[in-house]
Order: sequence, then structure tokens, then C-alpha cells
Amino acid sequence: MTAPDTHRAIDAVWRIESARLIAGLARMVGDVGVAEDLAQDALVAALERWPETGVPDRPGAWLMATAKHRAIDHFRRTKRVAEKHLELGHELEARQETAVPDLDAAIDDHVGDDLLRLMFTACHPVLSTEARVALTLRLLGGLTTEEIARAFLVPPATVAQRIVRAKRTLAEAKVPFEVPRGAELVDRLSSVLEVLYLVFNEGYSATAGDDWMRPALCEDALRLGRILAGLVPLEPEVHGLVALMEIQASRSKARVGPSGEPILLLDQNRARWDHLLIRRGLEALAKAEALGGGSGPYALQAAIAACHARARTPAETDWGRIAALYEALARIMPSPVVELNRAVAVSMALGPAAGLERVDALTSEPLLKAYHLLPAVRGATEVADSRREASVEVRAAGAGARRGDRRRARATGAGATPPG
Repeated sequence: MTAPDTHRAIDAVWRIESARLIAGLARMVGDVGVAEDLAQDALVAALERWPETGVPDRPGAWLMATAKHRAIDHFRRTKRVAEKHLELGHELEARQETAVPDLDAAIDDHVGDDLLRLMFTACHPVLSTEARVALTLRLLGGLTTEEIARAFLVPPATVAQRIVRAKRTLAEAKVPFEVPRGAELVDRLSSVLEVLYLVFNEGYSATAGDDWMRPALCEDALRLGRILAGLVPLEPEVHGLVALMEIQASRSKARVGPSGEPILLLDQNRARWDHLLIRRGLEALAKAEALGGGSGPYALQAAIAACHARARTPAETDWGRIAALYEALARIMPSPVVELNRAVAVSMALGPAAGLERVDALTSEPLLKAYHLLPAVRGATEVADSRREASVEVRAAGAGARRGDRRRARATGAGATPPG
């Protein structure tokens, strides 16, 4: 294997193994920042040795064994946790390289719990939302600082500062590396789901730059969501979020035209939808509903997406059910944006006049004053209702948004449907 091939292999191994590695180390040393440093040391060792010796048969076990030796050095230097030092030291010093498979098996005994602990730690509410997102992508997604910066179109130095401050905050707050219990679990789980949802949404409808989508972010959020669903299989809203992301991601290839322009939901070529993702999404939604969580915010949004996914043609869309689902969503998650989407569904189900009445009621909402889709939706509804000022409203939507949003506003106004 050539050196470039080895480095590509190391990159692939790191992307797969880094979360497990950091999670296992964090359990041992009790500090996420130290755990990541130890994991990075192991990666550096791999970059130095593997081009000469080749990639080992069990690369994850090799990285963990190397990182554990670094952990022993860390305990010796800092003279912390003497008991752990002795325990780890006796264990590793008694082992030779041939014992690596047994070590890997021992790690696997804890890997699920460790990953879950790492998710809850990275998404701890003591951190800002931006810090939670950056730390999650770094520790659990295996992304480099530069990759996170490119994904969110911010300087790498900004991302690096967020990650450093986040790890310092966790250490200073003495956040325990554990899974919360009881009532705290519900609140903390919602923080984890929020982070995954934010990452997915930033990939699905980018808020900065000219690209309509950033698929890599969607893939990272979906991968982490699937892992979380496997770790907490009895939490309905986890399955609800996974269902939502699966179904939304199924439309990715059909959402953007050859020139990068957005294609609205009802204008999309449904033959280009990924039906494997749709099936997975519907299965996840069924799990959420079977667990009694069909009325949670993520499950309701997934149910709305499922209405579109089940319709073979736009004409078969059950807009009445979509309007009812938005009504239920508005009760538990009141938001002018939810009401605007509900107005669109009502317009499609009952006619433009009914929808326009609801849109007009939202024009005074302070939170929608700068929302580019409000004039676009109003203009589109008026087109359907044959109101003359419709073109003025659609032009206002284009004038009031940045370049990326103007494309979306014009497309929404012309298509008389919400974005896809």
C-alpha cells in the first residue's frame, strides 16, 4: 500500500473509530478535552507508523491500545487518580500486542454506553448552541476543525475557539461523563435532539452562502441520529427525529436543479426520491407511534413529511391531514412559522381564500417581519385568488432577503407551495 493509500485508509478509520475512541477514553479519564487529546496522540502515532508497517488488522483496537498507553503517561505526569493509574497500568503492562483482540472485546462491552455519555456531554446545556454543534461534529462526527468551518462558512479560528471554550467550560463546570436519569433525561435528551436537528437543517436548507444544500451535514446528522436510536430504543422522539431526517433526506437529489436552483416539493421528479430512505423513515415513524410518541414535535413533523412521501403524485397529497398535523404541532410548539405552513396547507386543502385569511392574520407578527417567505406565500396565495397586488408581494419577497433567500422566495412565490 502506497503512502497516499495509507493516509486515505487512516482518514477512513478515524472517521469510523474516533467517536468510540474518544468516548471510551473519556470514561477512563473523566475529561472530554483530555480524552480528545489522547485520541489525537494515537492518531499521530498511526500516521507515523502505519505508512511503514501497514494498517493493522484491527485498527480500532490498535488506536485504543495506543491511546490507553498515552492515558497512563498522562496519569503519571499529572499524578491524578492513582487508583485508575494502577488499574490501567497493571492491565496494560501485563498485555502484549497479541492480547489486542481481548482488549478490543472489553472496549466493546462499554462502547454503547460510552457513546451515549459522549452525546449527552457534548450537547450539555451549559454550552451555547454553537458550541454544542461544533463539539458534537468534532467528537462524534469525526470532522476536523476545517471541515466544520467549511460546512458552516465560518473561519476555522472561530470553530477552534468554540471547541476549546466548550471543553474548558465542561471541565470548569465539572460536568460528569454520564447519562442523565429520571426527569433530567427528558430535558437533556431534547438538547441532543436539538443539536442533531440543527445540523441536519443547516445541511438541508443552508442559511449562509449560495448553495441550497450541504448534503454532508445531513449525512452526519442522520448517522448520529441512527446511532442514538439504537442506544435509546424506547425514546419515541428519537425515532421521530430519525424518521423526519430520513424522509427529508430522501428528496435531496430532486431538490436542486442543474444550475443549483431549488425545485419545490410539488415540482420535483418523485422518481428521483430515494425510496430506501423513505421506507426507513416510515419504519422509524411507526416505531415512534408504537411507543406512544406520535404527538411529539419531531414525530408530527415526520408525519407531515410522510404525507408527501406516500403520495405517488402531487394531486394525491392529503392536504387535509397535513393541515390537521400542523394544527397539532402549533398546540405543542407555537410558532408563527408553523402557522404560516399551516396556512399553506389550509390553502391547498380548502382553497386559496381560506389560506389567505390565515396569512393576512400573520402579517403583524413581529417574528415574521423579516421572514422572506411571508410575502412570498402571501403573493402566491393571492395569485391563486386572482388578487392584483400579488406580483408586488412576490417582488417584495425578493427584495427583502439575501441572495440565497431571494432565490427561495421567488421560487416559493411562483410555485404556490412551500419549499421541498
